[in-house]
Amino acid sequence: MKTFLSLLTVAIFSSFHPAAKSIYDFKIKSLDGTTIDFSKFRGKKILIVNTASMCGYTPQYEGLEKLYEANKDKLVIVGFPSDNFGNQEFHNDDSISTFCRKDHGVTFPLTTRVDVKGPNATPVFKYLCDSTQNGVLNAVISWNFNKFIIDEHGKLLQHFDSKVTPESPELLKYINQ
Repeated sequence: MKTFLSLLTVAIFSSFHPAAKSIYDFKIKSLDGTTIDFSKFRGKKILIVNTASMCGYTPQYEGLEKLYEANKDKLVIVGFPSDNFGNQEFHNDDSISTFCRKDHGVTFPLTTRVDVKGPNATPVFKYLCDSTQNGVLNAVISWNFNKFIIDEHGKLLQHFDSKVTPESPELLKYINQ
């Protein structure tokens, strides 16, 4: 009986916390209600950004959109709206969508509002911030518009803080390699 309970506990825990082996193991609900399946991005670089609609860094949406439009053949950008910093994100997906799509012309994929840090962080960000999961680096997200660049094979390359804009040479060198 004790062995059965131990096995049951392991099975239950594993089903709630599956270990991701790469970014391609993740799926998440998009702002438009569809599913963003990262496995569909194989062969392209991926730029993941935690976003917020009412942040001093919000003008970066324009640069992100320009980067996305100029590099669609080799890059996908995925925005993760979050309210983890200073109550700077709308509390419903319709408001986020209106703000991003209509007010800022964003066409790259956006997820529903998520946490990007803390115990309720979405699994994608837990993976990105923990070297024991991503195999590359530990990252601390200290504010909105942090960026993670992933290569065409799903390997995390680098993390950038909010001050690094979409036009910054240190980011562009990863996009253009």
